[in-house]
Amino acid sequence: MSNRRKFIKSGIVGAVGINLLPAINSFANEPHPVKGGGADKFKLRFAIASDGHYAQPDTDSDAFYTDLVKWLKKEHNDNHLDLIIINGDLVHNRPDLLKKVKETYLDKLPVPYYTIPGNHDFADAAVWKNVFGYEDKYSVDKGDIGFVFANTADTKGGYVCPDYNFLKASLDEYKSKKIVFVILHIPPHQWTPEEKTIFVDCPEIIELLHSYPNIKAVFHGHDHTLDGIRYTGKLPHLFDSHFGGNWGTDYKGYRIVEVADNDQVNTYQVNASQNPKLNSNKL
Repeated sequence: MSNRRKFIKSGIVGAVGINLLPAINSFANEPHPVKGGGADKFKLRFAIASDGHYAQPDTDSDAFYTDLVKWLKKEHNDNHLDLIIINGDLVHNRPDLLKKVKETYLDKLPVPYYTIPGNHDFADAAVWKNVFGYEDKYSVDKGDIGFVFANTADTKGGYVCPDYNFLKASLDEYKSKKIVFVILHIPPHQWTPEEKTIFVDCPEIIELLHSYPNIKAVFHGHDHTLDGIRYTGKLPHLFDSHFGGNWGTDYKGYRIVEVADNDQVNTYQVNASQNPKLNSNKL
């Protein structure tokens, strides 16, 4: 599935800067101002990146991971990060290399990081726990803010709906929190008919997510061409392009999420590789 996006995307806000209360759109090549370092500027500030695809043939995946660590170290030094999330497809069909990715690259990240499998990781709970010390579905408590992570693939790369019972139990546990973020590599919704082959249709999961008003956003990787926002009802689903692999947006990057002291959430996409080429066509 090296080039899965062969149709014109519809119903997409091609946005980089999104203020989730309310939503504001801007464009992918707009620079985002640096606010300056300091942990006191936000209640929580984190980066989320996905799709490193380590060991994908004919790619320089060591460079992809070296760049990511460099970019996020600079991000932390410039603006402060509280945590980093790597949202799936850490490796490319090589679960035996997950440990190498962890020890060689991810352990060099400047702040605590959290991971979740993607369809190319070929990993289940046992594999993930053996490498990272936690299973393929879990939650993280950050005071007023909670994170819920769940696997969306099986060990052969098949797409699956996240575990309903786990999600419900976790979201019930966090129902008194002001903000909850859900991390799912593959979206549990198909926005267009063409997405039957790339996303998974899980109406019961969407209904569950909609029933918790404190869920402010769901974050996805998987489709390297998406770096903006889509909605199911009023619930934002945010994508972060890719930092590895051989297809997708022309640039490689990551997403920043900032939670202010008043619980306003702002998020924007970072064009870390500084390749601003957009809407390129051959006529």
